[in-house]
Amino acid sequence: MSEAKPFAEKELALEFLRVVEAAAIAAARTMGKGDRTLSDHVAVEAMRMVLDTIPIRGTVVIGEGERDEAPMLYIGERVGLGYTRSGDVDGYPEVDIAVDPLEGTNLCATGAPNAITVLAAAEKGGLLFAPDTYMEKIIVGPGCADRLDLDAPVAENLKAIARSLDRDVEDLVIIVLDRPRHEQLIADIRRAGARIKLIGDGDLSAGISAAVAGTNVHAVMGIGGAPEGVLTAAALRCLNGHMLARLKPRHERDIERMEHMGIGDVHQIYTENDLAPGRNLIFAACGVTSGSLLDGVRFWGGGKRTHSLVMTYRWRHIRFVDTIHLDGGPDTRVRL
Repeated sequence: MSEAKPFAEKELALEFLRVVEAAAIAAARTMGKGDRTLSDHVAVEAMRMVLDTIPIRGTVVIGEGERDEAPMLYIGERVGLGYTRSGDVDGYPEVDIAVDPLEGTNLCATGAPNAITVLAAAEKGGLLFAPDTYMEKIIVGPGCADRLDLDAPVAENLKAIARSLDRDVEDLVIIVLDRPRHEQLIADIRRAGARIKLIGDGDLSAGISAAVAGTNVHAVMGIGGAPEGVLTAAALRCLNGHMLARLKPRHERDIERMEHMGIGDVHQIYTENDLAPGRNLIFAACGVTSGSLLDGVRFWGGGKRTHSLVMTYRWRHIRFVDTIHLDGGPDTRVRL
């Protein structure tokens, strides 16, 4: 048996860039057609196809759901050349993979901004094996770590964020998912004096925005998906961002699944380091529809153009990648 190769962040980052680009291009072809199921399906298929060309032994730890619910990219599925190529493939590195093949299926189906394709990867054990349930979150940028309390009143956390940023609470912009479950949270934020940006979908890209200077987003608060929380944590590790999170099971079956996955304490509070503890982390995303973070896919006669974000934790690289994919022959003219 060959000795497994080390996790090569630099090389694999470019490989995973191809994965999110392919998914974004496929999904963008369905933009505005009003069929969210189709948009998600083509993104999943494209992502799976490219993953199987990468020299890894990959395991999906965050995916489209359980095996019986998802035909591909289900939790526990094996991907990569290490599992599809015959012969001596033991040398390929073992990689845990978290995917959201299309964050914002409704956004893509309606042509709304901020739909993206997302993947995070780490060495084996480097990403929390999280159930597909809800997660309570507070997400902030650098400088606010260790100053927040998930159980504190909203007003106290907003004051702590404001102090960390040397601002007044009235200067803050907080992103909240526009859901009935957030009525009290929204009322508390408004009562404290902060401003709110309500979003219909896309709390993952919102979390990234909170960790990036110049976006005019200072925090994300509320309850969203646990899988998106793990993906966000991987991005925050690369961006020096911070989050506090706690799983919010919806029913007894969720608790049973958590226990099956090795999560014994339902009330445990996680940080980004707990959700994405890997020493080697890669985060990649590609815009499907144009938004505040990434431009969407643009098509023209001889090809298409994508705008992506690729980050590595160990090498501290954050790249925005603008790629032109040529489809035509030698006479194809590149459009800038």
